[in-house]
Amino acid sequence: MSTMIPLSLPAWCALFLLQGSACTRPGAATLPPAANSTVTTSPAAASTPVPAAPALQVGAARFGEYLPLLKGKRVGLVVNQTSVVGRALLPDTLLSRGVNVTAIFGPEHGFRGEAADGATIKDGKDARTGKPVRSLYGATKKPTAEMLQDVDVLVFDIQDVGTRFYTYISTMHYVMEAAAEQGKSVIVLDRPNPNGWYVDGPVLEPAHKSFVGMHPIPVVHGLTVGELARMINGEKWLAGGKQCPLTVVPVQGYTHSTRYTLPVRPSPNLPTAHAVALYPTICLFEGTDVSVGRGTDSPFEVIGAPTQPSTRPYSFTPRPNAGSPTPPQNGKLCYGQDLRPLSGDLGFSLQYLIDYYQQSTVKDKFFGKYFEQLTGTRTVRDLIVAGKSEKEIRAAWEPKLGQYKLMRQKYLLYPDFK
Repeated sequence: MSTMIPLSLPAWCALFLLQGSACTRPGAATLPPAANSTVTTSPAAASTPVPAAPALQVGAARFGEYLPLLKGKRVGLVVNQTSVVGRALLPDTLLSRGVNVTAIFGPEHGFRGEAADGATIKDGKDARTGKPVRSLYGATKKPTAEMLQDVDVLVFDIQDVGTRFYTYISTMHYVMEAAAEQGKSVIVLDRPNPNGWYVDGPVLEPAHKSFVGMHPIPVVHGLTVGELARMINGEKWLAGGKQCPLTVVPVQGYTHSTRYTLPVRPSPNLPTAHAVALYPTICLFEGTDVSVGRGTDSPFEVIGAPTQPSTRPYSFTPRPNAGSPTPPQNGKLCYGQDLRPLSGDLGFSLQYLIDYYQQSTVKDKFFGKYFEQLTGTRTVRDLIVAGKSEKEIRAAWEPKLGQYKLMRQKYLLYPDFK
């Protein structure tokens, strides 16, 4: 594997960084949605701001470092609406520079990022470029030999949000695995991790491995996709212990203390920087009967359920929308909380989960089978049911988390948080 050398910062990116920040206050603008051909930036207001490095530049913008690797190659792009360089999507940019793009591969939510969570994505053709779009979400999550027969090198450029259960990193795993098996090379164009300033949560146990948790890493892994790709390769987590030819093009000017606001929403139900910050904590409710606000205007910023006390300070009723055609608790009045007023570095917490279990009117139906896929362990459920405190539950996962932190150090490409 190899690592690239940083280049300079485009003027547009410098302007964005001067305006942007880490967390969205209530009322701040949402992250821009996917667009058909261009994406605009919409910086958010700050809470507890920590300035980004003055020369931050994503891997995809460093053409001088990776275009030579694509010369004379048939290139497959694993991209979506977050794969922006300036205001253009990466496929448009590379085609304009003469790169022989032979295929586009789309993850969950599709190439343009408009499909609802869990929706089956079908193969097709991109209307703008005319290139075939091959789905890696649905029946086929791992590229087949047929899908890669016209590809020499795979370029992965997708914005992650730093949690084990966000499926873009599972797609990356399968892309690397297919490349290792079929003699292809992989180039990861790295991007900052908006939740990359800390590491927390239980480490996944093998018994609970799934598409929303493929690696023995904690809920908040504290890695960029480039660093995680290096870990997957280095720890030989691909099938059969194989390793793929891997090149990571790092972000210039990034550190794990950097607070980074995404220039475009990473998926339909993470529309704000504030939702992205809350996501590691709130997503665990997806394995319970508590709604996380899918089917509202504030997904992952409100929580509630019909089985919670009506004295809760906030209520909402999920309804079908573009991001969630069949939201949990559809049409039911949910009692809970509005988390949008929260500010500062939010971090990962079990306090809401413990509280909502304790206040549930049907505790025996609070947890679902999906909960262990998200936590990666049965221990969290058992200790919550047993009435343990967050401190006691954290103590149970700390030994494995400590081991992970030591392993993580081997694969870092950027200065770590303090």
